[in-house]
Amino acid sequence: MYNAIMHISFYTDHFDEMMHFYVDQLGCRVKSVVRWKSYKGREDKPVFAKLAETDPEGIFYVYIEIAPGQFIELFPSGPNQKPHRQWNEDIGYSHFALTVDDIFAASAKLQENGITPDTQISKGPSGTYQQWFHDPDGNKFELMQYTEQSWQIIGHID
Repeated sequence: MYNAIMHISFYTDHFDEMMHFYVDQLGCRVKSVVRWKSYKGREDKPVFAKLAETDPEGIFYVYIEIAPGQFIELFPSGPNQKPHRQWNEDIGYSHFALTVDDIFAASAKLQENGITPDTQISKGPSGTYQQWFHDPDGNKFELMQYTEQSWQIIGHID
């Protein structure tokens, strides 16, 4: 039924820093930028239509392509949003994972780009290589490489 996860989405109060991280350091690319002017005259979205008049060039959201058809969607934070709390403190979002063909080369490249890993590369109980990182807002993500023994590939129900 499903083909892939299309995107994950974050609100950030460090928009420029997050853009730099995901584009310049992580190596993803900006695929689309939606500005408030896109909502000009939208009677079905009156709050957005007002912003289209008062801040037409303001960014509503950006799609950053991770892999073909898969994105991180970044929204500048709104005035009443609360800051990010500690990782895994709340029920809900925990992290996302990116798969690579060579985790050792990918990790080295990220570190060359100024991204410090949170952990060393290790192999989890599922037989898959993993290494943990975080973005400027503290959102955790894993870099992962499947192996021939990866449960995500061969399956495993205990």
